[in-house]
Amino acid sequence: MNSSRTFSFELFPPRTPEAHAKLPATIAQLATVRPNYFSITHGAGGSDQGGTYETLLEVVKHSGVEAAPHLTCVGSTKAHVAAQLRRYRDAGVKRIVALRGDLPATAMSAAAPGEFHYANELVSFIRKEHGDAFRIEVAAYPEMHPQAAKPSEDFEYFRRKVEAGADAALTQLFYNADAYFHFIDRCDRAGIKIPIVPGIMPITSYANTMRFCSGCGADLPRWVRLRLEELQDSKSELLEFGLSVVTRLSKTLLANGAPGLHFYTINQSGPTLRLWENLRLPARG
Repeated sequence: MNSSRTFSFELFPPRTPEAHAKLPATIAQLATVRPNYFSITHGAGGSDQGGTYETLLEVVKHSGVEAAPHLTCVGSTKAHVAAQLRRYRDAGVKRIVALRGDLPATAMSAAAPGEFHYANELVSFIRKEHGDAFRIEVAAYPEMHPQAAKPSEDFEYFRRKVEAGADAALTQLFYNADAYFHFIDRCDRAGIKIPIVPGIMPITSYANTMRFCSGCGADLPRWVRLRLEELQDSKSELLEFGLSVVTRLSKTLLANGAPGLHFYTINQSGPTLRLWENLRLPARG
């Protein structure tokens, strides 16, 4: 493995007792390839961050791999965020994924109530409070954030996060390599030099893929959508087709300079590990 590249796996806090019981085995299986780190999301849809800290402890216990919690700020207070940062630092966390977070359903604009409105304010706060104690990853949207008014506005928000002190960025999932390369070209022209790691989501079902793409504004190429729709009643064929699509996408990204891959595992080890094997990525260490 190119030592300068970063490969990471994303998990989310389990929502049911059954999912919680399965999580340790999933972590252990994913850890066999020794990713650089696991990231752990917060609740979606504007919910709180319950479960993130507990899942982080599960990662440390069952993998020995570095864990990076997602930290959101929308509608929060500086005191609350400061307390979370202290808790993570006391637990030995050295990496944070700093995000604005989902706006509450009642929010009428991007400027949500609270002491933080945008992710660049969170990045600045972390740097002010803790200096370089944390490596900070932020989000990037090659196809534009679904709540942004226009691409230039969305890119300006990203630039502010970088200027505030972000070390690297993880992109939202996408299935069009040109979107990523166009975004990288824009960053180059703007003098943005931080690593921007593509977010990769294995395709495991037609319905889930459509839902994820719709939720984050990602474009699913028509030929892929039509083939998934055709195969949705044949799980094995759909999985093989989805694996081939995402393998080709990942190979294209790596061959053209992507600084690694961030896998959205959806708390499943099988699809991600098959993709890892297809890409012939060796375990670290």
